[in-house]
Amino acid sequence: MEVNEEVHEKNQKKQKQHQTMDEKLNTLRAGVLGSNDGILTVVGVLFSVAAATTNQFTIFIAGLADLLACAFSMASGEYASVSTQKDTEQAAVAKEQALLESNFADQQAAVQKFYEERGVTPETSLAIAKDLMHKDALATVVNVKEDIQLGHYMNPWDAAFSSLFAAALGGTFPLVAMTVFPAATQWPATIVAVLLSVTLTGYLSAKLGRGLVKTAIIRNVIVGIITMFIHYYVGQLF
Repeated sequence: MEVNEEVHEKNQKKQKQHQTMDEKLNTLRAGVLGSNDGILTVVGVLFSVAAATTNQFTIFIAGLADLLACAFSMASGEYASVSTQKDTEQAAVAKEQALLESNFADQQAAVQKFYEERGVTPETSLAIAKDLMHKDALATVVNVKEDIQLGHYMNPWDAAFSSLFAAALGGTFPLVAMTVFPAATQWPATIVAVLLSVTLTGYLSAKLGRGLVKTAIIRNVIVGIITMFIHYYVGQLF
């Protein structure tokens, strides 16, 4: 039985570490996406308005209004997205509970198979499965089959607040550059602020997603340049 407990504890530890890391990455991902969206959305409005008028107060109010709208929009979107994920996890738990009540043997067999696939002998796997199912069948099944820690779900508020503050912070860079710098340097200052900001978010997104840093940075910079170009000429039209 001690061997069973040791195998189970190792598996539980790995799964908890994996889930904790997923939660942290999800919150950071929401922050990086929110920041990138804040940068591009605010600079888009700033370039459109600044190309149409030289009134600094009008430019500032337009940029500030867009920054707030973007921040709260990103936050509400993240809240809805993670809430849906949480609902899905809770529905999976309810499904496994129903299966336990209707077919306990198959659920136990699934637990046994889980450990067999990880190199444990059939006899030991069966002993582990029986022991765990006796102690807490539902927690064992949802952990093994759904990779969910019972009662421990993704927090939509963490993602929402991360996205809210990140979007507001990201949008602050072009807003400050466009409205604080003198008229003679506000355009190049804003362009530089945006390119540096999207370079940073591209780098962070690549690191978090374990992707190609150079590709992510180049992609973000190109999108930033296209965003500024399009919105500038939209403002020129009006």
